Amino acid sequence: QVQLVESGGGLVQAGGSLRLSCAASGRTFSTLGMGWFRQAPGKERVFVAAISWNGGSTDYADSVKGRFIISRDNAKNTVYLQMNSLKPEDTAVYYCAASVDRYYTGRTYLGYNYWGQGTQVTVSS
Repeated sequence: QVQLVESGGGLVQAGGSLRLSCAASGRTFSTLGMGWFRQAPGKERVFVAAISWNGGSTDYADSVKGRFIISRDNAKNTVYLQMNSLKPEDTAVYYCAASVDRYYTGRTYLGYNYWGQGTQVTVSS
């Protein structure tokens, strides 16, 4: 069983930055592919970014490409999401997800086996 705990959410003005962290436990972190999803009120959960076990492969949703950066530190069992140039439409609960396929960087939530509890990000205009 893998436990995921997100942190780093909060309230920020448009144009600002936040860095989300997701700490994993319960399994060797380098055996996991990791992803970030988000869910705005009244909307479905959507893909944001993903990274393979060694960072060699990443993928981003078009809406965040060039603004967000996903990274991981296997020594710290943590995946990060650096969010820059934030917009009000980035407001959502952000979820960390883990896949037991360490190469997985897919956009479908079905490919992820474990989920965190989510952290709220609110961007004011």
